[in-house]
This record gives sequence, C-alpha cells and structure tokens, in this order.
Amino acid sequence: MNHPYGQKAKWALVKLCKGKLIRAEITDIDHHGRTVAKCALPDGRDLSEEMVKIGMAIDWPKFSGGKYQSFEPPDVRKKLWLADARHNGRMHIFEQFNYEQSRRKD
Repeated sequence: MNHPYGQKAKWALVKLCKGKLIRAEITDIDHHGRTVAKCALPDGRDLSEEMVKIGMAIDWPKFSGGKYQSFEPPDVRKKLWLADARHNGRMHIFEQFNYEQSRRKD
C-alpha cells in the first residue's frame, strides 16, 4: 500500500473482486513468511494477469516464472518504479522512499 499507485491498485483489485468468490491456490511462502498464491476469478481469469494488463502490477518472475511479462503495458515499469526497483534488487531506492515517507508523517 505504501507505494506510488498503491491505493489505485487496491481499488482496481476491489473492482475486479468485489462480491465474487476468488479461488486461491497457495504456491509458495516468501522470505517474510507471507503466503504467495495463484488467484482466479469465478470466470477463470487469472487475477494477477488482470492486474498486470491494467497496469496496476508488474510481473514478478521469482514467483511467476515470467508468465505475466508479456501482458505488461508499455512503460509500466517507469510508472511503477518503486515496485520495479524492489523487484530488481535495488533495495536502496525502496528504503530511501520508505524513509522519506516516514519523515513526512512526523
């Protein structure tokens, strides 16, 4: 949520899922202990694919094997620069953003 476009992505996800029964197949646990799952809408559409197609998410090959990269709109990684930085191991950019956000709250 603490990303540029985080709120927009949240509401895009709500719009796709609200009032629907979502099927989740657990595929992994990340190094923070969070569950990773493949989620599908009732009509069978892959929820991650839909979020990538609308430019609210990027492919994360560590978990997807690169399955969604072809669905990324042009320049989405420039728009979602913070997620892209984290994805590519540039944690200093991610940490700097979090630091600046925490200073704004003070």
